[in-house]
Amino acid sequence: MAVVDPVVGFFVLGLIAGLLRSDLKLSGGLYDTLTIYLLIAIGLKGGFELASSDVGALIVPTLVIVAASAVTPMVAYQVLLRLGRLPHADAASISAHYGSVSVVTFAVGASYLSRQGLGYDGYMSVFLVFLEFPALIVGVLLAKGLKADANWRRLAHEVLTGKAIVLLLGALVIGWIWGRDGGAALVPFFEGLFKGFLALFLLGMGVTTAARLADLRRVGLFLVGFGILMPIVSAAGGVLVGWLLGLPVGNTHLLAVLYASASYIAAPAAMRIAIPEANPALSMGASLGVTFPFNVVAGVPLYLAMTQTFYRTMA
Repeated sequence: MAVVDPVVGFFVLGLIAGLLRSDLKLSGGLYDTLTIYLLIAIGLKGGFELASSDVGALIVPTLVIVAASAVTPMVAYQVLLRLGRLPHADAASISAHYGSVSVVTFAVGASYLSRQGLGYDGYMSVFLVFLEFPALIVGVLLAKGLKADANWRRLAHEVLTGKAIVLLLGALVIGWIWGRDGGAALVPFFEGLFKGFLALFLLGMGVTTAARLADLRRVGLFLVGFGILMPIVSAAGGVLVGWLLGLPVGNTHLLAVLYASASYIAAPAAMRIAIPEANPALSMGASLGVTFPFNVVAGVPLYLAMTQTFYRTMA
């Protein structure tokens, strides 16, 4: 049995097609539709789980996980500024991308767990929702010395009303209110077809990533190394936090995946407003051109191995 989840094979197929300059591509409308589907599906699953869970018991873990996630952009900023010698604006912007999260990487991680026969709690998508915010705030604060007149109201509106937050949070609330029984008619579509739609989305992401590989010439070897090593370090932090909170292996693995992922949807929009001086080619080249393919192909299995090894060691 192949170690890598078959949905990742579609990402590789899209990547190869893009590199071969095939005419394969997903239309913008279909790409947006797939994005909306994935966001709603993940949010609903979390809502269904919340409906049958003790919400109060999630308050402390959520606060700890969110607070700990703020460490990633602060560490990344120092590495980029001192070792990479990047300009202040670029270091802050890239740090925000790496502190925020990727919904699709989370979906790949969840799919991989299911393939391995390991369970996880649907409320992990609650953490996914809240982990969008801290890094974006920290990124702006890191850049504030450069741009003290940042438009906080506009930035907050951009982040809070972005489709990722609106759909994830909205679907989560809908699933929470109606529960799995009330939303039974939605389950075959949003759960039964999930992996098929994820495969289509990853096919398109492969083509998009191939187009972004040209940016690697601009991000340089340092950022290529950063785009691989930083997720591994962040994932290790996620494993530690999950273990300290007493989460089961599956949940901790997904937390490690979230910590290791880098945003290419919410963060670019927010940083465009907060730090217009930053070069988006650097942040997108690193997050989408390096970290995303590394995570979906090699990172997700690596983080599960890290989690299982750590849990066995600490048992």
